[in-house]
Amino acid sequence: MKLSILDQSPIMAGQTPQEALEASVTLAQLGERLGYTRFWMTEHHDLAGLASSAPEVMLSYIGAQTESIRLGTGAVLLPHYKPYKVAEIHHTLATLFPDRIDVGVGRAPGGSAEATNALSDNYLQQVYKMPDLVKQLLRFIDNMGPEEGANPLSAAPVPDIPPEQWLLGTSEKSARLAAENGMAYAFGQFMSDNNGPAAVQTYRESFQLRKRGQTLRQASPQKPQVIVTVSALCAETASKAEDLARCNFVWSRQKDKGEEKETIPFVDEAKKYPLTEEEEKKFEKMKRNMALGDPAQVRDQLLEFKAQYEAEEVMINTIAPTVEDRLESYRLIGGQLL
Repeated sequence: MKLSILDQSPIMAGQTPQEALEASVTLAQLGERLGYTRFWMTEHHDLAGLASSAPEVMLSYIGAQTESIRLGTGAVLLPHYKPYKVAEIHHTLATLFPDRIDVGVGRAPGGSAEATNALSDNYLQQVYKMPDLVKQLLRFIDNMGPEEGANPLSAAPVPDIPPEQWLLGTSEKSARLAAENGMAYAFGQFMSDNNGPAAVQTYRESFQLRKRGQTLRQASPQKPQVIVTVSALCAETASKAEDLARCNFVWSRQKDKGEEKETIPFVDEAKKYPLTEEEEKKFEKMKRNMALGDPAQVRDQLLEFKAQYEAEEVMINTIAPTVEDRLESYRLIGGQLL
């Protein structure tokens, strides 16, 4: 079974942002040793407790300290940027680390309204242009210039093996956009209440091959390719895993209530945090929507997600109160499925 990692560089209690970013390197190295397929980093802006605002910078740092695991932006938030620059960045990474780079594209703002305004003057207009932005990016990735009949323009350096192209989303709209452009599709189950299997089915039924430029090796898929991204937390016992999940839930509630917490609370602190009856129901719902428990339980749940989505690959996002808890979770899951 193909397993991959989605990392947000969470800042643990007692950590500095530098230590959180170094922990991402450690996680990527562990994933490589265990046989995980990919290591993607998210893009978030001015969000308390998350250090990953520039995944493309981190990927170059991680690439220099790993040898084989694929590295990707999951996702670069395209409405904030010009497609040409995004192509240049990923072409540079693909030149440095041949046949290891993925460009994952999303359209979310990635942070507060203030952060969005600081990044882009016309974010909403750019969101409306997302289909055109995707097409422009793919033409540059395929080394076909900005548009049909335009003067030649390369996003240099043009690598021998272009980055794999993924569209990340949580809806049928994103599924159709990926299919129409012949892109691989990553469905974010961990952050969606939508009917994910239906969106993936739409993607498969609508998938179209696209015309590509001349490269030594094509990186866009010849058939539909799906990743389902799932929250997962594994520990030696189910009770410990639930305690770790409570830490993440309490952290999210604290942020929602404006109780600014830069780091995830430890287990003892999370257990003492009072939850209302409604919040307890939300916690139960969160647990049902993730892979949670001891190694055998998490194995079975991840296999069920894979079957439900008919996905070629499962990507895991894990938030826990300590680096050791996160590493152990990935280690235990890898021991069951890799």
